[in-house]
Amino acid sequence: MTARRDITAITDRIRERSKPGRAAYLERIAQAAGRGAQRSVLSCGNLAHGFAACAPSEKAALAGEHVPNLGIITSYNDMLSAHQPFEAFPALIKQAARETGGMAQVAGGVPAMCDGVTQGQPGMELSLFSRDVIAMAAAIGLSHNMFDAAVYLGVCDKIVPGLLIAALTFGHLPAVFIPAGPMTSGLPNDEKAKVRQLYAEGKVGRRELLEAESKSYHGPGTCTFYGTANSNQMLMEIMGLHTPGASFVNPNTPLRDALTREAAKRALAITRLGNAYTPVGRMIDERSIVNGIVGLHATGGSTNHTIHLIAMAAAAGVAVTWQDISDLSDTVPLLARVYPNGLADVNHFHAAGGMGFLIRELLDAGYLHEDVETVWGQGLRPYAIEPALAPDGTVERRPAPAESGDEKVLATAAQPFQASGGLKVLGGNLGHAVIKVSAVKPERRVVEAPAIIFHSQQALNDAFKAGSLDRDFIAVVRFQGPKANGMPELHKLTTVLGILQDRGRKVALVTDGRMSGASGKVPAAIHVTPEAIEGGPIARLRDGDLLRLDAEAGTLEVLLAAGELEKRPAAIVDADESAHGFGRELFAGFRQLAGRADQGATAFAA
Repeated sequence: MTARRDITAITDRIRERSKPGRAAYLERIAQAAGRGAQRSVLSCGNLAHGFAACAPSEKAALAGEHVPNLGIITSYNDMLSAHQPFEAFPALIKQAARETGGMAQVAGGVPAMCDGVTQGQPGMELSLFSRDVIAMAAAIGLSHNMFDAAVYLGVCDKIVPGLLIAALTFGHLPAVFIPAGPMTSGLPNDEKAKVRQLYAEGKVGRRELLEAESKSYHGPGTCTFYGTANSNQMLMEIMGLHTPGASFVNPNTPLRDALTREAAKRALAITRLGNAYTPVGRMIDERSIVNGIVGLHATGGSTNHTIHLIAMAAAAGVAVTWQDISDLSDTVPLLARVYPNGLADVNHFHAAGGMGFLIRELLDAGYLHEDVETVWGQGLRPYAIEPALAPDGTVERRPAPAESGDEKVLATAAQPFQASGGLKVLGGNLGHAVIKVSAVKPERRVVEAPAIIFHSQQALNDAFKAGSLDRDFIAVVRFQGPKANGMPELHKLTTVLGILQDRGRKVALVTDGRMSGASGKVPAAIHVTPEAIEGGPIARLRDGDLLRLDAEAGTLEVLLAAGELEKRPAAIVDADESAHGFGRELFAGFRQLAGRADQGATAFAA
């Protein structure tokens, strides 16, 4: 089915804008493929090093040019729940490769930090830049030039975007992304949020808080709320980088293992040595990127992807802007309600019909480009399915259910939860910002109130504890952008501002920092660009300035006389405050090189 005219028009303007960069990119990956980017170009000494640890039969296979070799890039570590299941994946992948007459080697590991562990801690200031480190680490693994295709084992916030940037940099190689799946459901997210609020108000202690958190985050797999990690999985499937139905199957189950083995076999089937060569750089194009953005809006996904999608697209020579993302949001309906946009978690979403139902609804209504290439072949329609375990232990696929299994979690395109998507771009005399509105009630989407200025989230929390915030206000938390301190998530503000809103106060947040997929019921204008440390307008705001955040009209403004803001000197902060400790000194170069949030906030040229 052809995509709707409005979707096609936005895609066409992205394609037109991207022509020079995309053409140069496709030429580069064509040259890489043409140079024989496999083991045939290695000297005997090079190759001997590359298979020195292999068994004799494996060395014999790799010495020739007819056995495909699969490179495994893994984010495995056993501290983080989302990545711990990957410990067993290389063995499954290698066995699957042998069964199809191929080989597989672990090409390299990449770091995988957890924003949940580092929230509110100094380590969070490394989080955004870890994406670029991951891309570079994956590139080092693939630079050995031993591989005919690659599989990428990653789940969480910056890991998948970093891996995709690397995969597109090696765009002449086929790439399949293999998820680990979400942990089983624990304490419901709304109950956990209530305990957090009680703790913030001093009504329960640390023991009760830790008990609630431990019941929520309780086992291997991804956190079950719909934050950046699960938005990543949605993106990889709707962009055709997963095998159909792979995103939300729990780890350590027979179906999860079957999907992993199948993904490895599929990666080997689409190398240059077969008849279905599918280099990822050619496969991912403007239509794939637009499909990803559509999926983000339809599910009320993570605001982090207004940064990551721009950076990922740029790695393929595709130029996407915040305006493109905002215009698609105006067109695409919201079809999913998953916490914090609802009470359900991703397991409930999957049980209600999940990705197959979502993709089928969006395809049938013309919101997706169906005629895209995927790792599964031509066209997105094969992803409108429900995966199951066949009697022989392989994966079988059934058509996605005709009706939602839970209409409170998944809606049809004909009767969506709301007519527009979950994200908007704001503009005005304070610059540009992003806001997630899918969890914000309509009556709270416009806030006009005096500003209270903070230079850290701790300062705001201290003011709350001191009792000085029980009033209407808009919190301005500035000097939190990429160049200032690495753009940490300010998730610790969610609880405090939520309490004040529940007390009947009109509150909102304006910041050049991030809030992630955990952005919730309080209106938050985030990623403000230009950031304060670059002299952006928010650096000139003062306590008491009247601000207006209007998520309906898409505006963010300070209500001052014309020219007044420009006359003021910009505030400054001590840059040394975020320069040392917890490895931050090693990232000074990243902070200096970081681009603007609306340009992907990368520390290197795409």
